[in-house]
Amino acid sequence: MTLWFVFALMTVAAIFAVLWPLGRAGRGQSGGSEVAVYKDQLAEIERDLAAGLIAAPEAEAARIEIGRRLLAAAGSESAPDGSEPALGGRSSPNTSNLKWRRAAAVLALVGLPLVAILVYVPLGSPRLHDFPLAQRDRAPGMQQSLETMVAQVEQHLEKNPTDGRGWNVLAPVLERLGRYDEAVRAYRNSLNYNGESAERRSDLGEALLAAAGGVVTAEAKAEFERARTLNAEEPKANYFLGLAAEQDGRKDDAAAIWRGVLAKAPPDAPWRALVQSSLARVGGGSAAPALSDDTIAAAKDMSEGDRGAMIRGMVERLANRLKQNGDDVDGWLRLVRAYVVMGERDKARGALGDAREAVANDAERLRQLNEGLKNLGLDG
Repeated sequence: MTLWFVFALMTVAAIFAVLWPLGRAGRGQSGGSEVAVYKDQLAEIERDLAAGLIAAPEAEAARIEIGRRLLAAAGSESAPDGSEPALGGRSSPNTSNLKWRRAAAVLALVGLPLVAILVYVPLGSPRLHDFPLAQRDRAPGMQQSLETMVAQVEQHLEKNPTDGRGWNVLAPVLERLGRYDEAVRAYRNSLNYNGESAERRSDLGEALLAAAGGVVTAEAKAEFERARTLNAEEPKANYFLGLAAEQDGRKDDAAAIWRGVLAKAPPDAPWRALVQSSLARVGGGSAAPALSDDTIAAAKDMSEGDRGAMIRGMVERLANRLKQNGDDVDGWLRLVRAYVVMGERDKARGALGDAREAVANDAERLRQLNEGLKNLGLDG
């Protein structure tokens, strides 16, 4: 009802805007004030003539002109609104104008609302509720544009099935749209027509994983292993092989794989935080996250006391190195986790404070540090 009330007010305002000048147009432009002015001018002429300010011929000419204007003004007042007919029974111009004004008024009163209704009914939707903000992100614009692009590329590939570049473009878009089985087919065709590469094998494995609901199936694992054969440092393949180990219950193996990925990762790698959080999820491996795999192997033959002393010595050396160079986020993560594993939580909190102070001026390193320490349960 509120919407219709607003529409009614708008219609009344529009009609008033049309009728107002029409009503004013019916009023005489020269009212009784003009007659009084002309009479005053005649009296003034008589005074000037009596005072000798003007000659008699000039006074007579002025009286004739003002008298003519006076008669015209008096004639216009004698027929207000054009109500008196002109000579010969014909309608006066004022009467004709009045008819046009009335017609315009009727058109404004009836025509404007009628036209508004005729236009709004097919185009408007007064009962349509507001579109929720959460659904606007899923509004048809982006989705339709992707669907349109996919349809165009698919039509092209039907005519040119060996276009490797087309399959390379289509595959990730299908994966983004959740059409995983079609994405798997597109990635396979991309491999067939573009050739082998570690990245394409990893992408195919990821699509197989997504189609299986996040489970690293044997088929997906085989693709990741092929990718690592082509490039031993392929980060996506190594990450998902670590995930496969975690899903098989081999958390130590997963931690070892992910530590290797982090050791070779550039500091600004966008996936670094994901690997760090995954490593934290599995506890960073077994007894010594600060140690390399070679060191752990060498420590197997030591006594418990010697092994503990060796680990503590390495942790101390790592702590001293970080005091000299505090930009090593991985080093800080290893140090804090080593203190946690050794049960020295006060030292772990102290190292955490030192680490945050060391990288406080680097927002990206600080973010990586916080991501890596998210699941350690340390205060502050």
